[in-house]
Formats: sequence, structure tokens, C-alpha cells
Amino acid sequence: MTAVAPEVRPARREELLGLPLEVAPLLLGGILRTEVEGEEVAVRLTEVEAYHGLGTGEVADPGSHARMGPTPRNATMWGEPGHLYVYLSHGIHSCVNVVCGPEGVAGGILLRGGEVVEGTDAAHRRRPAARTARDLARGPGRLGDAVGLRHPIHDGIDVITGEPRAGAVAHLELLVEPLAEISTGPRVGVAGHAGTAAFPWRFWIPGEATVSAFRWGRGAADL
Repeated sequence: MTAVAPEVRPARREELLGLPLEVAPLLLGGILRTEVEGEEVAVRLTEVEAYHGLGTGEVADPGSHARMGPTPRNATMWGEPGHLYVYLSHGIHSCVNVVCGPEGVAGGILLRGGEVVEGTDAAHRRRPAARTARDLARGPGRLGDAVGLRHPIHDGIDVITGEPRAGAVAHLELLVEPLAEISTGPRVGVAGHAGTAAFPWRFWIPGEATVSAFRWGRGAADL
């Protein structure tokens, strides 16, 4: 008997007004849809990480790009919720974050892993090194490549209105019924105290093959 896929619906901006740590689990099982240069890809989100900016929440987050306050790089994190903060990692990979929290309060949720559920051919063209479908969006750089969003031209794209930006359109869909079972733990590869068990700000769907392999960040395992 074929399993029925959980029902999803378009995300609403007001649902993203909470702090990243509160909103992040609600993204699991949701869908990020993009159309870039006429090619559509949809990724079911299986793994996310929360990041707070300076003055956001009760605990300072030393692992956030916005930990020191607003800069030209992290400006999107301080803006209206429902936009995507797209940044460049290691000078190569464009990583995608959903901005949440009230405008003027920095917060982002890194889309760390997902399953490509539509547009597999397009995702394979963008990720020719992927040996299996599981590898297309397993990890934030791979996910960014698979959905075709690039830094800096797509930074700030709105997933609520779907307004085009630089030849791309993006939409976020959430589960009608949030998942009852999720796992949480330290963020992957984050250095120092921010990558320890003091920050169990990574959330994932248990048993999903597209969830990243965990690794400690520099110095985190020793703290």
C-alpha cells in the first residue's frame, strides 16, 4: 500500500515571526520550491539549524553570522521574516537560510538537508557529482546547488510572495500537521562553544537518509 504524503500549504509570514529556535522544528517536512531559469525543483526539508543574531533571544549565539550586529553580509537576517538569507560558504557553495523573527531582530534557519521530491533531473544537472539521489541535497551547500539559488543575486528572495529575483522564484510550504517526532542535537561543524551540546539547535527527522553526517567543529568536542 502506497503511503500518503503529508499535506502541505503555503507558509504565512506571521508564522515566521517567532525566534529561529522556535520556528526551526516547524520547517521539517515542509517544502522549498524554486524555479530558476525555467527549471523547477522541490526539496522536502529533513534537517535545519537555528541561528540567532546579536540581542536575539535569551542566550547569545557565538556561531551566528549576525553575532556582532548588522553588516552588509548579514543584512537580510535583520529584515522582514520570510525572505531567504543566501550566503557563500568557503567561497564556493551558496547556502540557504529562512529569515525569521520580527524585522530588526536577526535570525536565520539554515536549510541543512533535504530530499529532492520534484525536478530531480534539474537537480542532477546542477549537482553532477552526486552519485545517488540521496546526495543531491544532503548538506547545505548541496541543497543550495540543487535548488539553484546563488549568492549574492538571490539573497533576500521572498518565499511568501514568490516575487521574482534575478530569474528565480521561491516558495516555502509547511506541513498542515507539524511532525510529532523530531531529533535535536549540536549544530554540525560549528567551532568552539557554539558547536557544543550547549546549543542543541540542529533539528532533523529521525531515520531520514538525507540528514547530514554529524561532525564536531574546531575545538567543540573538547569543551
